[in-house]
Amino acid sequence: MSQSDERSGHRTDTGRAEAFSDAVLAIVITLLVLDLQPPEHRPGQLLTALLDQWPTYLAYLTSFLYVGVVWLNHKAAFNRISQMDRGLHWANLAILLTTSLLPFPTAVIADAVEAGDSADVRAAVGLYALVGVLVCVSWWWFFHYLGRHPELTEEDVQDRFFPRERIRALVGMLLYAAAGVIGGLVAPPLALGAFFALAVFYGVTSHGLSELPVVSRRGSAGG
Repeated sequence: MSQSDERSGHRTDTGRAEAFSDAVLAIVITLLVLDLQPPEHRPGQLLTALLDQWPTYLAYLTSFLYVGVVWLNHKAAFNRISQMDRGLHWANLAILLTTSLLPFPTAVIADAVEAGDSADVRAAVGLYALVGVLVCVSWWWFFHYLGRHPELTEEDVQDRFFPRERIRALVGMLLYAAAGVIGGLVAPPLALGAFFALAVFYGVTSHGLSELPVVSRRGSAGG
């Protein structure tokens, strides 16, 4: 990075962006736990009341996993980034913006499932799916920008790495949208299972599709 780029603010190192992102994600996870409240109950009925709050616990665990996976993916991506420019800062902010929305649909879906109204549950599932789509869109933009600007990445990163990563984001867009439709029209529990499965998928692939053992073996065989 040239001194002129650094002085003009066009290019910076990744330190401040990583520190700020870690702080935002830590706050998001903290906000999730605030929805865990002591239940109202009659004397002697505390255990029953606690058990009746199972939708809140499930929603919390799913969203905690989701935010944790976002952090893992973010960390893995920044291990391959050497410097930032304005466009990449905005793409990173988009990821933080959409991820910071997660406590809201988490609380909505927990309340709706606990109340037991089917129409509300379907609407809550649709809201969670919408936020999931938005998170994936922000990641797609992030990967797309890095694919267009390989000069921002480390020297040992293949030029096709980040363009290929857009596939993961696209898969998420499609599957979150599908889960929202299934949850709204067919069975909300199927959508909830899909949300959890998607978080697991992004956790397993946090270092990139090309780093999966099966993909690596095929690449080695082809090479």
